[in-house]
Amino acid sequence: MIATENNATNKAIALENKYGAHNYHPLPVVLQKGEGVYVWDVEGKKYFDFLSAYSAVNQGHCHPKIIKALQEQASKLTLTSRAFFNDKLGNYEEYMSNYFGFDKILPMNTGAEAVETAIKLCRKYAYEKNGIAEDKAKIVVCENNFHGRTTTIISFSNDEEARRNFGPYTPGFEKIPYNDLEALELTLKNTENIAGFLVEPIQGEAGVYVPSEGYLQKAKALCEKYNVLFIADEVQTGIARTGKLLAVHHENVIPDILILGKALSGGVYPVSAVLADNNIMEVIKPGQHGSTFGGNPLAAAVAMAALEVITDENLAENAENLGNIFRRELQEFAKSNPIIKIVRGKGLLNAIVIDDTEDSSTAWDICIKLRDNGLLAKPTHGNIIRFAPPLVMNENQLYECLDIIKKTIQEF
Repeated sequence: MIATENNATNKAIALENKYGAHNYHPLPVVLQKGEGVYVWDVEGKKYFDFLSAYSAVNQGHCHPKIIKALQEQASKLTLTSRAFFNDKLGNYEEYMSNYFGFDKILPMNTGAEAVETAIKLCRKYAYEKNGIAEDKAKIVVCENNFHGRTTTIISFSNDEEARRNFGPYTPGFEKIPYNDLEALELTLKNTENIAGFLVEPIQGEAGVYVPSEGYLQKAKALCEKYNVLFIADEVQTGIARTGKLLAVHHENVIPDILILGKALSGGVYPVSAVLADNNIMEVIKPGQHGSTFGGNPLAAAVAMAALEVITDENLAENAENLGNIFRRELQEFAKSNPIIKIVRGKGLLNAIVIDDTEDSSTAWDICIKLRDNGLLAKPTHGNIIRFAPPLVMNENQLYECLDIIKKTIQEF
């Protein structure tokens, strides 16, 4: 029996390795089923999911309300393209505008598409409303950012793995250190033709790097002072992940352009969106931007159901409460376990920094042992382990997971 089960795992991994491009390095586990905070592998072993598909599954795996919306809409109409109107899109756009407090939404499919959309929108606004000469607009970005992997986005990344041998790169970006208001003001003051500042409220892929309190609020004030658009990439931090509907809400910031994705569909279907008020969004005219699948009726139905779950189940409040417990418990544990250098995060987006070099295998080895003990997490930047369970987790489950994490790390 064991040999057969192992064969099922090995066969699935071998198939991916043989027929798929090797653009990911997955943890060696083959998942077959998910429900709530749990996933099961092909051998029937049950795990706590502490990655949530990079915060796409905030509402838990296969949430019945979202799946029902998917099934009902899929049996009626899935795609019309934007060549025609459909009976779901207008309702979805109204719902989104009211839910997030913006005049308009531009619907897309993936997070990277939404970032590209925001860049185009920011540049067009700069030329048509802000008096910047055509082809001269620059957008300020932060070091160690992660906004996606399209050609334009990797052009302003400093992750050499993502960049090397993919040039020539797209110009028009000014890079500054993250969480550095002085650098931001110097750039806005001394660099011509700045159109926008694109920022993650918390840098997730960089290892859940939380900026200093007040950073976002002061950065927004600087953008207003220098007449620059503040663009918040909330693809990973949005939709209740950090204990508020949006991470910028911790500092009462309203971005000029908001980028959403991932949990906008509860991980059920690719849905992303860019939101802005009329004075910005009106620069986009027919034929200037679009997507065959963007705004399709299936996506609209799924996204509305996914957002209703966030509200109905008070998932932002739950993330805030459980996140405080998680960090408190691990910070206390770290006092007696020097392998944990730092515990940081907000809501249920958290990370531990392992006291080892970035090129060491310690964090990976810990994640393999966590897997053996029934919890799935993944390292980022070599020596950092990100912990981001579905927001539907309860306190008892969280304490069970904390016991697994402590027990596993104790072994190292």
